Amino acid sequence: MEKNTILKIKHLSQYYPGVKALDDINFEIYEGETHAVCGENGAGKSTFIKILTGANTPTKGSIEFAGHEYSCLTPKESMELGISVIYQEFSLIPYLSVSENIFYGREIKKGVFRDLTAMNEKAQQLCKEMGVELDIEARVCDLGVAYQQIVEIMKAVSRKARLLIMDEPTAPLTLNETEIFFNIVRKLQQDGVTIIFISHRLEEVFELCNRVTVFCDGRYITTKNVDEINKKQLISYMVGRELADDFPSPKNGIGEVVLKVDGLTNHVVRNLSFELHKGEILGFGGLVGAGRTEAAQAIFGADTYQTGSMLLNGKPYMPRLPKDALQAGIGLIPEDRKHQGVIMGLNIRENIIYSVLERCSAKLFPYIDSQREKSCVEKYIKELNIKAPNMEELVGNLSGGNQQKVVLGKMLATECDILIFDEPTRGIDVGAKYEIYQLMCQFVEQGKSIIMISSEMPELIGMSNRIIVMCEGRISGELAKNEFSQERILELASKHCIMEGLQ
Repeated sequence: MEKNTILKIKHLSQYYPGVKALDDINFEIYEGETHAVCGENGAGKSTFIKILTGANTPTKGSIEFAGHEYSCLTPKESMELGISVIYQEFSLIPYLSVSENIFYGREIKKGVFRDLTAMNEKAQQLCKEMGVELDIEARVCDLGVAYQQIVEIMKAVSRKARLLIMDEPTAPLTLNETEIFFNIVRKLQQDGVTIIFISHRLEEVFELCNRVTVFCDGRYITTKNVDEINKKQLISYMVGRELADDFPSPKNGIGEVVLKVDGLTNHVVRNLSFELHKGEILGFGGLVGAGRTEAAQAIFGADTYQTGSMLLNGKPYMPRLPKDALQAGIGLIPEDRKHQGVIMGLNIRENIIYSVLERCSAKLFPYIDSQREKSCVEKYIKELNIKAPNMEELVGNLSGGNQQKVVLGKMLATECDILIFDEPTRGIDVGAKYEIYQLMCQFVEQGKSIIMISSEMPELIGMSNRIIVMCEGRISGELAKNEFSQERILELASKHCIMEGLQ
């Protein structure tokens, strides 16, 4: 059966001084299909989205949408054509209700006043059409992440979107929330909405998409039907090389206990007890709200605890502030790297040196020894393969993978012996993920230790030596390597938990 083309990209290019963000891109998208666009960070995906939504004007080339050709679009024209985008970072107004967010800027009015009753009725109708139960009068800030994502989709659907672009839509979602999201996407597919789906989670590409287009270094590589390609081939197209394994294995043995946590309790965590060994990657699994991040923050001194004790290398360890943890040799790579891991408005040099200012100071503190500083920063840029023109590049201009490496460089500069990784590869492309995994292996091969919190099940299983599963602030189980399975982890994660109630 002949397929109708809704979007045709013709020789699309976006050039900046010294950079080809997009270079002569040509491909087409069929009406009603879910079409994945894949590539490493910096491949040109974000630039492509910005051109489609009118945020960028291409250097050359054109877009043909629904049979009409455009050399460029404005945001207003793009919206009027029915092109909508859902970004990884939500554009919702937290203290407005669901219905107020859906119709924001397009409020239904009765005379000069907003007709909130009519807006609520239409929002309720949208929920019914999408098969979602949602309190449309609830404030968005009171909703779980999955339902905030659904509100974003409802905003787009209410605008009669013909082409819906989803940019890393599941990055902030847990496994259970992702399934809720998938059901909504399948409903949109049944309704004939065309979707451009951008995700670093390749299993989602194979589950949801009809075809996949690959970009690499701003160039078009190929378009394939997803049932004619496997994950290994797709990765090879994306990174321009084959990766040996999804998850590298450290070549070292597990040693003595370096950290012992006994009965740790705070406002979320309850009676947490575990041991971390030298040279070990200890995984922490669980659903959202299980208390994993709060446990990590308590160990790092970023959160308080009321009862319990900790021993570090056999000696009492009682951090009251993060600087106590850093001085003791414990570092944290936080879940939210943009707000807690790096300072986006500072450059690479300033971010890496931030935690070791005193060490890089001249004898007359607070003056910095520029040679020591340069030597330290260059070391970690080289070791971590941070891709940037120079150390003065703003961190906000880097890809997600390189931002994560800057956070890692900042922690490694403290010469810590224990690293806590909270969602180490969230929002990072497959090539950068593999590099992070290799760096983790190198770290433990040096006799150091890692606590890894991850909501990505393959990552948790692939990288951990042991897995501790948490539920409602408590440890619900511990698994040895030969006991790992997704089913067993999910069973423990939902033990005594109410699986619904994500709001």
